[in-house]
Amino acid sequence: MKIAFDSWTLASRFRHHGTYVYARNLIAEFKSLAGDDPGLEFCLFTSRDNANDANTIEPSTRFELSRSRWLNRARLWRLGGVALAAARAKADLIFSPSCNILPMGSVPVISTIHDAIPTLMPTHSKKVSLMLRFMTACSANLSRAIITDSECSKKDLVQIYRLPESKVSVVYLGYENRVFHETPSPRQESQPLLRKLGLSKSYIVHHGTIQPRKNLARLIAAYRQLLSRNKNLDYDLVLAGRLGWDYEDILRAAADNGPGRVILSGALPDADLASLIRCASLAVIPSLYEGFCLPMVESMACGTPTIAARSSCLPEVSGEVLRYFDPNSIEDMAACMEEALEDCDLRSELSRKGKERAATFRWDQCARETLKVLKRHMENGRS
Repeated sequence: MKIAFDSWTLASRFRHHGTYVYARNLIAEFKSLAGDDPGLEFCLFTSRDNANDANTIEPSTRFELSRSRWLNRARLWRLGGVALAAARAKADLIFSPSCNILPMGSVPVISTIHDAIPTLMPTHSKKVSLMLRFMTACSANLSRAIITDSECSKKDLVQIYRLPESKVSVVYLGYENRVFHETPSPRQESQPLLRKLGLSKSYIVHHGTIQPRKNLARLIAAYRQLLSRNKNLDYDLVLAGRLGWDYEDILRAAADNGPGRVILSGALPDADLASLIRCASLAVIPSLYEGFCLPMVESMACGTPTIAARSSCLPEVSGEVLRYFDPNSIEDMAACMEEALEDCDLRSELSRKGKERAATFRWDQCARETLKVLKRHMENGRS
């Protein structure tokens, strides 16, 4: 069985995107699995003339690199070039780690559709949103099978695209446990970073791309309401992450006069980000919709007490071990933050249970379960 791995999502401009992280980790694990299974081969597409990080990956046993000039032309690649490249490589199956290619041609495609955001919560321009919905619908209907990140996302995809449940498999993601973990005395080790960001007091943290779906304007309002009504609490609020899209209202809310201080750190290297999370008094995940939410799992893995919105997949992925709030209620969010900050026993419980739950998400397990789905649907297609 030869699996062609679509490398489009490894374009360097996607390095801070969740689909890029997903693809890179699956590639690393697939290389290991191929070395142990003589009946399995992988083919990863690359191009010398393309700013694609597949060019940095080394081949290994039964994991080959296949150069294709079509990868240089993004639109052509997405609308059929990958099918031609896979057929030329004599692949039995194309695995796409996102829904960014059109499943067509003689080689069947299994796609990962991480969530139903393009339909349920579009936040891009009308043109971009239409394209995302089109590609997602094509992937859902034309792929031989679909992999998604949570039972919540599966339910949404089945309902929206009227798919048979047997076509959609749930495979939870992993996280980088060599980076996001608890350390004995993180604050002393993190002093240079904290000084650089101007953090001299305790703080609340959120990390992720600055964009509307993350619900950060309400988080800022809840933070300021919290400080206004409880003078004993003195915390900064740190929003770590790159600026994404439609973030102007969030920046205005952060800059408005009010109690407390909102700090936007920008994108940070993973090691610095993990240090920032570990030193926080509380991590807050107020998202309106997520397919899996790696930031929540990373915060839990760092041992940082974490609270989250009771929305989409967040209770499912976190195993119902956190404290939850209504993401549309500033009052409820502020109350949940206050409870966590004032109750030492609760913070200890959130930290302990969060670490235990996060430890169940591993990239090696994700890769094995993904491969199981690929093999099952390939065999079903032959029978």
